[in-house]
Amino acid sequence: MYYPDTHEDLLTFCTVTGFPTLDPQMVRLQQPDASVLLRDNIGAMMARCSLWWRATPPHHIERVGVIGHYAVRDAEAATALLTFACEYLAEQGCTLAIGPMDGTTWQRYRLVTEQGSEPPFFLEPDTPLEWVNHFAAVGFNEIACYTSALNPDLATTTRQVRGWRVMDRLARHGINLRAITADMLASDECYRLMLQRIYAVALQSFQRNPFFTPISLDAFVAQYLPLRPYLHPGLIWTAEHMGRVIGFCFALPDVLQAQRGRPIDTVIIKTVAVLPEYEGQGIGVLLTDLCQQTAIGLGYQRAIHALMHESNSSQNISTRTGSTIRRYALFGKAL
Repeated sequence: MYYPDTHEDLLTFCTVTGFPTLDPQMVRLQQPDASVLLRDNIGAMMARCSLWWRATPPHHIERVGVIGHYAVRDAEAATALLTFACEYLAEQGCTLAIGPMDGTTWQRYRLVTEQGSEPPFFLEPDTPLEWVNHFAAVGFNEIACYTSALNPDLATTTRQVRGWRVMDRLARHGINLRAITADMLASDECYRLMLQRIYAVALQSFQRNPFFTPISLDAFVAQYLPLRPYLHPGLIWTAEHMGRVIGFCFALPDVLQAQRGRPIDTVIIKTVAVLPEYEGQGIGVLLTDLCQQTAIGLGYQRAIHALMHESNSSQNISTRTGSTIRRYALFGKAL
């Protein structure tokens, strides 16, 4: 067991050569109950993970233990690490181990189970396919499944006439939709105010997702604040009723395209959320359509609907115009 108490210890855990680099500040915020570094007989680091069991998400009658910050050199190290992790979580009273998840579903979680030909996009978990075999080899099974879908031609698939009809109907009921402006993204303080307005919607909309745990407003702001440099006015839309936000669509450009030397022609629909009492009125669909219409005007040609749970209503929106490009899963094992 490894407890990175000092800053140097934490840096060692986060910056193992050949493993995905972790942000030490983010690891502290995620507050793992313990961390594990597996070394071979000459001291070389072979595997890494963190464990949570004290404040984990509920799942029926199970007491959940979480495995995150996962990285390994090879299958042998994976078996040793995951076997130890499961045994240790069982000793803490856990009856179900899930992973990989960096503490909660607000953080990085899931494994890629089907890769497809589309390259990784911004904010997507990009894990080796062999990691699926690592978890399966010690008795883990898929416990929640997710997809990402690509709309390859926004100009010919985004609806306009029906959208305006829905907007008129909503307006008659006092529900108005508007795009986030440049002023709202001009500074961290302005952006923080916008995040405060959508926080309640995110919290209530996500609470039906598997393994959901609530987070504080401060934690929510800390999660989204680093995205501000990548955001573009018009790609975030809100629905408002009687002065409060009741739904939002949060999208941003796929900046990884530029890192590959290509023009950025794709937007990522990261989150579509509507308060439960306003569902069934077409608000989520309309917010998505308005976001995509704006994207066309800004020169974008494609949209990725990212990381949708297979039973989520957001997937219904994407299947009308998109095709699946990637599949992911969260894994679980009875202890």
